[in-house]
Amino acid sequence: MALTFQPNSVFRTEVERAVAAYFESTGLSERDVPRMYLKTLTMFLWLAASYVGLVFFADSFWSALPFSVSLGLAMAGIGFSVQHDGGHGAYSEHKFVNRCMAWSLDILGGSSYFWHFKHNIAHHTYPNITGADDDLVVGAIGRLSPYDPWRAPFRFQHVYLWFLYGLLPIRWQLMDDFHSMIDPGIGQTKVTRPSGWNLVRFWLGRATFCTWAFVLPMSRHSVGSVLLFYVITQFVLGIVLATVFQMAHCVEEATFPMPGEDGRMQRDWATHQVYTTVDFAHGNRLLTWYVGGLNYQVEHHLFPRICHLHYPALAPIVERIALSQGIPYRNNLRLSDALRSHYRWLRRMGSEQAAPVMQQAS
Repeated sequence: MALTFQPNSVFRTEVERAVAAYFESTGLSERDVPRMYLKTLTMFLWLAASYVGLVFFADSFWSALPFSVSLGLAMAGIGFSVQHDGGHGAYSEHKFVNRCMAWSLDILGGSSYFWHFKHNIAHHTYPNITGADDDLVVGAIGRLSPYDPWRAPFRFQHVYLWFLYGLLPIRWQLMDDFHSMIDPGIGQTKVTRPSGWNLVRFWLGRATFCTWAFVLPMSRHSVGSVLLFYVITQFVLGIVLATVFQMAHCVEEATFPMPGEDGRMQRDWATHQVYTTVDFAHGNRLLTWYVGGLNYQVEHHLFPRICHLHYPALAPIVERIALSQGIPYRNNLRLSDALRSHYRWLRRMGSEQAAPVMQQAS
């Protein structure tokens, strides 16, 4: 049964009007922000410097370790800031530029093709709806939604899931995308196998990733060393990526609404985004820069095609209108607050007593 939302609310009309007025009054462009191009150059220079140091200059475990950690952080930064905006069409007014920036995910070992369906459609359309939002699915290793079945090992997920977050990129790179080729489909979202140029970009990206991640390093270092630092790099990448995304949705302040028997949600789409999404650490400018504005997750969910550099200016507008409509605008003030909230949510979901509770009206 297809999920549907209520008709657009006053909140959506007013917030879209206010944001449009902001851009009209300031004369700023929603996309093609000059600072974004400088940021992209900075991110890729960071990636290149870390990679060159790791492959061509490191000659011991302890000299290679900081380069490996730095490489993982740089990969995450590109994913947050460059690939994410490009994949949403928020980077540029030109489709080709957006496509190039989105393709950076393929270079890093993922698939921009399948990411579009998993993230842009399944997650952004149905955030925190069990069975439709694929970001809630972690398989048999954990429980993120109160509507997922409980298993005894989940009692300890608030401890062990942090470690497993670090293994997610390896799973994506070596398993998930190939499985999607064989059996495409994500919850309520239909996915077709890539063909034509999409298929070419998929395999070209995977070949590029394997070349810089394995082939070139193995020409200079032992297989064991290459595999060890591949795991370390991807572990850092996974921890950072997963934690940032989880702090926006899988926290105590977010709700997990479910549709009625007719497949209809109680709220309209825009209001649903605010109820299921939580901002964090607005005052941390360095964090905002690094995570591509994803600590302004409410703003991103409402305006995914606007460059993330605008989110700090849009946040007061969204908050003011949400509160005027009686819609709770949630923001964990510090990064540590968001981390603790996610930890407590994992512990709660790992408890056998955390039985499903309908949250439509909360």
